[in-house]
Amino acid sequence: MTKYLISFPSEAMVLTDEELPIVAAESHAVIEEAKAAGVYVFGGGIDESVDPVLVSADGSLGSEPYPGTNIRGGFTVLELPDREAAEEWARKIATACRCAQELREFMYDPES
Repeated sequence: MTKYLISFPSEAMVLTDEELPIVAAESHAVIEEAKAAGVYVFGGGIDESVDPVLVSADGSLGSEPYPGTNIRGGFTVLELPDREAAEEWARKIATACRCAQELREFMYDPES
């Protein structure tokens, strides 16, 4: 089985105050479905009120992340048998969240 990252940047989710509770309920329902199916690994949203820290190879801390990176928004990691299944779950999440989702595949790591 392969792990897949399904994610979106925070600016992709544009909702009204009325839509927010509906989208929250529907997206949580999809996550519950993934858990019940045994494919859910991890998910969440990046807390954008907390600044990122870059930890250098020597252990020192910096206040600037890697240049060009801009990780924000929400994500889900699912473990699935194939890309077709991953695309189907990404469709479910996109529908529930009312915004496009990016699908990425993790490389195989026998140690994980």
